[in-house]
Amino acid sequence: MSFVASISTPLAAPLAVSTAAKPFLPWVEQGTPESACKSQDPTVACRLVWNISKNTGFTRFYATWLDTPLSTLFWIIITFVVALIVKNIAHRMISKVTLRMAEGTMSERVRERSRTVFEGSPALLNKRRAQRAQTLGSVLRSIASVLIMGTAAFSILGSLGLNLAPILASASVIGVAVGFGAQNIVKDLLAGLFMLLEDQYGVGDIIDVGSAKGTVEAVTLRVTRMRDMNGIVWYVPNGEIKKVGNESQNWGRAVLDIPVDIHEDTEKVKEILQTTADEMASDAPWNDLILEEPSVWGVQALAGDAIVIRVVLKTAPGRQGDIARELRERVKRAFDEAGVTVATPAP
Repeated sequence: MSFVASISTPLAAPLAVSTAAKPFLPWVEQGTPESACKSQDPTVACRLVWNISKNTGFTRFYATWLDTPLSTLFWIIITFVVALIVKNIAHRMISKVTLRMAEGTMSERVRERSRTVFEGSPALLNKRRAQRAQTLGSVLRSIASVLIMGTAAFSILGSLGLNLAPILASASVIGVAVGFGAQNIVKDLLAGLFMLLEDQYGVGDIIDVGSAKGTVEAVTLRVTRMRDMNGIVWYVPNGEIKKVGNESQNWGRAVLDIPVDIHEDTEKVKEILQTTADEMASDAPWNDLILEEPSVWGVQALAGDAIVIRVVLKTAPGRQGDIARELRERVKRAFDEAGVTVATPAP
């Protein structure tokens, strides 16, 4: 037993020594990442270089000359890629929401009502909704791009070791200068943005902005394009619109002041007007455009040799003029049949 042990021990020892003395790769050295990188807390990249190379000289060369530039470049690429991904996600979400706004579905009940109230077809509503959604989507996408990419740019500049305080101060000064130089444009854009958000008017509406009155053909953030009854196209900057009257929102009202001779029986005239208006409200296609029972309010004024009697009808938006003209024709025929004299009120 002792002889075998004495023989086996010398044979095993040289084998172990030779295995430890001859590594698999000739440049592999003994050590730790901390000593090779000359840091108590080496970076992940430096640790990875040491674990792969196991060479102190190469690791120290990397830590001295390549670690900081490559790490900075890596984080710049990561920041830029993440910003692009976030921007694309934001744009897709905004586009999805605005597309749903533009292609918003209506219930059959609302659709039928829109056919009677909004000039026979919801196509005008769809065009108005689509234009509003596209404009808001464009603005929101631009804002998202500026915020996301601007944040990424400042992060990249900070990772490069630049002092951001002077840059921010310069950007503030430039922003103030641009704001003073283009304040009218900024005013128009802000007014147009709030107008779209509040849905004050849209394509197809008849509006009165004081300086012009007509049908809206296009609405952008900066300008509103409208066409008046003479066919003239008006371009009105949104920032110049101090107040706007919309004749096409929800419902309208046709108001007729009928002058008759002062000697006529007012009760008889009121009865004729009420009967004529009721018959018109029951006839097609006016029954779809007159939303409530007509009402004769009575004597509105005494003007010289005339009595002015007022008749009002609640109508579909934008159809006040058509209904008023039709009712005047019917009233004229009814007065001729009843022998009622239409007077000319004193100026």
